[in-house]
Amino acid sequence: MSTFPDDEDKTISHEDYGAMREVEAAPDRVIARRFGSLGPFLSRLFASGVEARGVERVPESQRESTNAWNNLLMWWSVNMVFDTIPIGVLAQSTFTLSFGNAVATILCFGALGGVASAFIATLGPLTGLRTMVITRFSSGYFGGTIYSVLNIVTQLGFATTTVIFGGQALANVNPGTLPLVVGIIIIGVCSLIPCFIGYNIVHMYERYAWMITMISMLFLCGLGGKAGYDINAQKSLEDTGRALSADILSFGGIVFGSFTGWAPVAADYNCRLPVNTPPMRIFLLTFFGLFIPICFVEILGAALMTITDPTYVIAFRDGSIGGLIAQILSPWGRFGQFILVLLALSVIANNIPNTYSAGLSMQALGRPFAIIPRFFWVFVAFIAYTVAGVVGREHFSVILSNFLSILGDWTAFFIVIVAEEHFIFRRKNGSLGGYNLDDYDTPSKLPLGVAGILAGCFGVAGAVVGMSEVWYTGPLGKMAGADIGFELAAAFSAVTYPPLRALEIRLTGR
Repeated sequence: MSTFPDDEDKTISHEDYGAMREVEAAPDRVIARRFGSLGPFLSRLFASGVEARGVERVPESQRESTNAWNNLLMWWSVNMVFDTIPIGVLAQSTFTLSFGNAVATILCFGALGGVASAFIATLGPLTGLRTMVITRFSSGYFGGTIYSVLNIVTQLGFATTTVIFGGQALANVNPGTLPLVVGIIIIGVCSLIPCFIGYNIVHMYERYAWMITMISMLFLCGLGGKAGYDINAQKSLEDTGRALSADILSFGGIVFGSFTGWAPVAADYNCRLPVNTPPMRIFLLTFFGLFIPICFVEILGAALMTITDPTYVIAFRDGSIGGLIAQILSPWGRFGQFILVLLALSVIANNIPNTYSAGLSMQALGRPFAIIPRFFWVFVAFIAYTVAGVVGREHFSVILSNFLSILGDWTAFFIVIVAEEHFIFRRKNGSLGGYNLDDYDTPSKLPLGVAGILAGCFGVAGAVVGMSEVWYTGPLGKMAGADIGFELAAAFSAVTYPPLRALEIRLTGR
């Protein structure tokens, strides 16, 4: 439901309500007026096609009748990319899993993570809101700010690993000619341009980017077979018994994180679809847009690690993943180098959502941030992750392994809290009976957020006690011999949120 505020409610005046409505309906004019002498410049910028709308809700009257199938193609482009390969590589390089166990882990944990992210995507057309703003309906305005901070770190972390890996690939096209730092900057700049322009150009690029990348991936897969896959190569190195279970759980947590890393941004890219778009259609298109390409590329990464030819082993040791890929493509000479360039540039499609949604999350920190145009925050995100990529370029594998493990932990309890709010309290016959979408930017009408914040804290506690990283191992993680942080984070929040939220509603009515 979306109702006009009660005339007797003094928490929001008709003037404020009208101003909020104007921002939603015409953000370009409102932003231009807000910046005085810069107004004419901003007006020309918006008129040229740069998106003015940031975290403001998209009213039903301004939704676009775009094909929901574009959602499938977008996620396919985002994930059919070069930088998904290293995740599959970790199965053998870090966890010594055999190829069969690596594939089984990717499929099982991938399905779980895909379901979680696909659910969040269904809330975009329903609310017309960006993902981080939706969290305000479960965790309040302040709780939503906390999630925004976590998501900024997440998207910048993803972007950092992406530009490093893309830069590595470009540097390995013709070793010694292009410095890694320059490669990182190239990937960053190419990612910035569509994000600066905004929503429409992002969708346009992602609608077609997967085609070239998929053909390149098939070439890579075939040349890897020519080099000689040996699916039993890791059998002798694989752990057994409890140690094997620990390896599977830990690697599974990384795979889960590679899927749920998109959950905090999943609604950002379909909030302009009509409100009557069937949720099941959005769910299925998003799920398969994630599951098929991520699983394919991660399994390909695991397969490439089964090549035992000493030349390829040395290439991996000396040049990491980029060096191995360059060696696999080397039989094709110049054309192989061309394919490597295409694969390196494919990471741009992956980095665009990181950049675009990081800017939105910065706006979602609160009204002082929201009044600054979206494109400014996108530029800030670009500077941040490009500098981080240059600084951390020599530690890619460590960054990827630790970052993805921790990522799965917070996204797990975030998803659980949003899902329980939606299915328990916001259902048609629930205690709140739906969403009053007019309240999205009115703290006094949103939940206090105590229940959401406390449940999130319990989720953090679960992640800490279940964590098993090189730099820290929690007591339950030590007992299990594996990283079970995301499982416990989800479980702790799932158990504590419903009673806490029910009490909050009973005491406050919201």
